[in-house]
Amino acid sequence: MFVTFLSDYGEQDEFVGVCRGVLAGLAPAARVIDVTHGIARHDVRAGALVLRNALPYMPAGVHLAVVDPQVGGARRGVAVACADEERTLVGPDNGLLMLAAERFGGAIEAVDVSRSPWRLEPVSATFHGRDIFAPVAAALARGEPLAAAGEPCAVEELMPLMLPSADRRPGALAAHVLLSDRFGNVILDGTHDDLTAVGLRLGDEVEVVADGRAHRGRFASTFADVDVGALLLYEDAQRQIALAVNRGSALRELRLGRDDELLLRTC
Repeated sequence: MFVTFLSDYGEQDEFVGVCRGVLAGLAPAARVIDVTHGIARHDVRAGALVLRNALPYMPAGVHLAVVDPQVGGARRGVAVACADEERTLVGPDNGLLMLAAERFGGAIEAVDVSRSPWRLEPVSATFHGRDIFAPVAAALARGEPLAAAGEPCAVEELMPLMLPSADRRPGALAAHVLLSDRFGNVILDGTHDDLTAVGLRLGDEVEVVADGRAHRGRFASTFADVDVGALLLYEDAQRQIALAVNRGSALRELRLGRDDELLLRTC
């Protein structure tokens, strides 16, 4: 059985190693794959998007995710079975798991694991990754039934994650910044179909209007299709539209922030 692990714990402290130690101690036969621990701290939305994008390329199994700014508060911890019947998500009920659940057909069963019989005692108020989520993930990886993980809860009551939505307008697409990567590439909430619907075609010159400032670029397939330092609009590996500057940073040069609205149109 595989366990994947995503968090905002970083690599400087012992948090990731301790959780992996709990997994190894309780489910020694499980193989653990680290998706990333570089999610910006407390950034639930970035964690949810990365989880959704990465899991289709991970083996089916138990998917542990911890980005938990409300740890110790009123939010629940949950384990969620997906409709494909091969994947179970474990983590805080703060929206972190829901995009991934939707990618795999939606949630069909959920359990509140906050008081799971598998948790480690005494439970720390600030490290549920170690004391609740990792032990639950380990038990599920051993083959324990989901229903035994805690108290059942209605899937309709799971906390959703709200995202902005691109808006097709006459001759233009209003898109929004979802997140950026370490290269300064900016991922938007539109798709290739959205661009086609407003008349943008591969190879077109594009005007990108951000906060009243207009920038010229090209709708291209990849970074090398434009000159070094030039702006491009492209479809990323997840089939989302994105902005980049070849060997530069679109995030910095366009001075963008999360949820900023951009207009994309032909020049």
